[in-house]
Amino acid sequence: MSTQSEKAGHAMDIHAILESLPHRYPFLLVDRVLSVEPGKNIVALKNVTINEPFFPGHYPHHPVMPGVLIIEAMAQVAALLSFQSMEKKPDENTVYYFAGIDGARFKRPVTPGDQLIFKVELTRSMRGVYKFKAIAEVDGQLAAEAELMCTVKTVA
Repeated sequence: MSTQSEKAGHAMDIHAILESLPHRYPFLLVDRVLSVEPGKNIVALKNVTINEPFFPGHYPHHPVMPGVLIIEAMAQVAALLSFQSMEKKPDENTVYYFAGIDGARFKRPVTPGDQLIFKVELTRSMRGVYKFKAIAEVDGQLAAEAELMCTVKTVA
């Protein structure tokens, strides 16, 4: 059951995230939404632990979170903003796809023990295509940034 602040769009715990995204372990990459302004922006987080399934195979002697997964996490946060903005939850016939990724840059490695803070801003919405400016920070330092384009499709 959602709390009053979650209904108002101010925060989402893991239960509300699971209701809104189809992703599950090991591919759910968002732990909590700290704030959201539907149609505008969202702030969310991921706690990065040594138990992540990608660390044993991605530089095992110096574990680093793969950049592609940081981008995927940003897209999941963008999807949460989209669904909050549309004021609906996806169902089994709704799929949220990447339509484009521009200007992806990685500024610092993300390692076990880091907390990623995602800040995603909706910059454009037209006919089911959404464009976002997304950044990921660790301890106030820019870790990654990208412009994302996503679309919502209904599949049968």
